[in-house]
Amino acid sequence: MTKKKILVAGLGLIGGSLALNIRKQTNHHIIGYDVNKKTLQYALDKSIIDEVADSFEEAVTTVDFCILAAPVTKTIDLLNVVKKLHFTKPIIITDVSSVKGNVMQTAELLDNPFVTFIGGHPMAGSHKRGIEAAKAHLFENAIYIITPTQKADASAIEALKELFSATHSKFLHLDAKEHDEMTSVISHFPHLIASSLVQQAKRWQNKHAKIPTLAAGGFRDITRIASSNPTMWQDIFFQNKSILSALLVDWIKEMTDLKKLLDHNDKVSMYHYLEQAREYRDGLDRSKKGALPGFYDLYVDIFDQPGALLKVVSLLAEQEISIKNIEILEIREGITGVLRLSFVTKEDQINSHRLLIKNGYETMLQD
Repeated sequence: MTKKKILVAGLGLIGGSLALNIRKQTNHHIIGYDVNKKTLQYALDKSIIDEVADSFEEAVTTVDFCILAAPVTKTIDLLNVVKKLHFTKPIIITDVSSVKGNVMQTAELLDNPFVTFIGGHPMAGSHKRGIEAAKAHLFENAIYIITPTQKADASAIEALKELFSATHSKFLHLDAKEHDEMTSVISHFPHLIASSLVQQAKRWQNKHAKIPTLAAGGFRDITRIASSNPTMWQDIFFQNKSILSALLVDWIKEMTDLKKLLDHNDKVSMYHYLEQAREYRDGLDRSKKGALPGFYDLYVDIFDQPGALLKVVSLLAEQEISIKNIEILEIREGITGVLRLSFVTKEDQINSHRLLIKNGYETMLQD
């Protein structure tokens, strides 16, 4: 691809990471736009962008690509701005919104022959946020959903994919309705549930003050996403409220049915319910499909002492075994904790298992 001018409107974690990836892997000229001046200055100082745009309206009419990386509501506002502008050269506009329905509805109304909109949603993130957390490799092996408008032809879609080719994402084409229903089930709704579980624990703390002391392991794992940006998630929830409302109806019925199993002491049905859930959840990992990463996990017992984690990692590094993810599941002062190591291949999992056992560690393979 010849050198292009690219405007990134919104330099948070996702916009900043896309800009950084393109900046590192291509010779394209990156222009950054953001309402936060400190963010723009940071992006310029760290060479994430080449140039700052003071005006979105002026910049967007001069570039070849525009990435709308703002919150969903703001993205729709920017599309309405685009609708009123005069373009004299072709431009491909995309977004990164995790809700597509209202975005695509607005985008379909763009009638300028020079403007092509292709919706996008890179399904990657971090526990950190903001431009300071931007990483060029953030999207590697992540699902990148593409939702083209009716006017977007094959050449425009390929041009956008080529722009993002260095992200090493896995592109998946969906329409807006498919996207919003599926992401609601596996992303948006779990955020609601995680927040409700935290609120429940907070209320019970009025009776049992030591609940925060006991809130470890499984509770922390299942509620981790409740620590996400409330402003961003409020926007997502209300942009996708009809689907989430329907899911809440399903969830309430599900909880009512579970309550009946407990009240009626139906142990057989409860066992089958838990077994079916376990089988389906484990199958998500093995399938290597969808948003859940298909990693091979290894659990390692380690002691709470200085350098314990470093010793494990060093042993694997010496054998050139690549660890995809490391997570400390539970560790308490003075006793053994549990470390979860994730690998891309079964071979790395098995070799790590054998190596660590040989060096005196207790391990368990995740089937």
